[in-house]
Amino acid sequence: MSVLSDQERVRRATFWILGGSVLLAWLGALMGLSERAETGRLTPAVGLPLLAVLVVFSALYVRMVLAAIAGHIARREVVVSGLLTLALLGVFGRESWGWAIVGVVWASAAVLGVSRARAALIGAGTVVVCVLLATPKANHPALYIPSGLSYTFMIVAAIWANRFQLWLWHVVKAAEEGREARARLAVTEERLRFARDLHDLVGHRLSAIAVKSEVATKLAVADGARAAEEMAEVRRLARESLREIRTAVRGYRTIDLDAELRSVRAVLEAGGVKCALELPETRLPDEVSTVLAWAVREGTTNVLRHSSASRCDIKVAVKEGSAVLTMRNDGVQEGSAAEGPGSGLAGLAERVASLGGVLRAGPGERGEFLLTVTVPVEGGRA
Repeated sequence: MSVLSDQERVRRATFWILGGSVLLAWLGALMGLSERAETGRLTPAVGLPLLAVLVVFSALYVRMVLAAIAGHIARREVVVSGLLTLALLGVFGRESWGWAIVGVVWASAAVLGVSRARAALIGAGTVVVCVLLATPKANHPALYIPSGLSYTFMIVAAIWANRFQLWLWHVVKAAEEGREARARLAVTEERLRFARDLHDLVGHRLSAIAVKSEVATKLAVADGARAAEEMAEVRRLARESLREIRTAVRGYRTIDLDAELRSVRAVLEAGGVKCALELPETRLPDEVSTVLAWAVREGTTNVLRHSSASRCDIKVAVKEGSAVLTMRNDGVQEGSAAEGPGSGLAGLAERVASLGGVLRAGPGERGEFLLTVTVPVEGGRA
């Protein structure tokens, strides 16, 4: 069973909330048809074409909603559905105020994605049309005022509710895009940092090697002993450069476990998951610390993407010469991506096995999901 992200949940909720409003148009039409049926004026010649018009209106309405969620305006659908609304109000509007609901529903979708001024203009125009075409017994001008107030209230409420829901979706989408952009920026900054460190380490050494090699070349014939000294210095500089590069790469590939755990706790709590940490008192070797940090990162990803957890307990302890990481959450999801072959946990298991460790992941007690990583401490290098 696939687990939806928060962004996808909000998108689907937005679609059903906005798209479900079309049912109100059907409700208004049924109210108008019921009054016509009571007088015996509802015949198949009227009902069947009307049903077809409502189906077309509904399809256009859904397309308008999908376009708004995607970030653009379905202008053609707005115009065509507006013409259908005018036709329905012009033919049946005098018979029942229920037909005005069709106009309200159309306005609630026509204002999606437009400016406030244009939304106000659409709402005001719809009120005027509903008052003129959907006020029963219009030969009594006194009815225009209460009808106008009623239609104004319904249209304002419908417009505000739909625009607010669409705004909420755009906020969630922008927040998710912002998180992805920050992640990409962090990766880019780390690459630039490594490139800068590598340049600072190697640039000076290579320049010195180039100069001394040139000197040794010139002295090779005139002063062989001096040339040999220069080449010995070149060899020393080359070895030091190699050692410094290895040190830089090792530091680049090492992840601070404590920093990763605190970062993970902040991410989990920001996602609505209460997180409790228990850290070891002793410092772990770099290789062990890095593997456990990767395990914490992968476990956190599974908690956020593949579960509905509300709590996650993370514990790192040293027992009998091994470092043991335990992640326990209360949001097990059957068939999650974390359980499939070739997933992140499979790759993590290979990392753990390279240090002689063992990874276990699966349902625990009381319906919890348990991730345990055990790595020998003796195999690491502090």
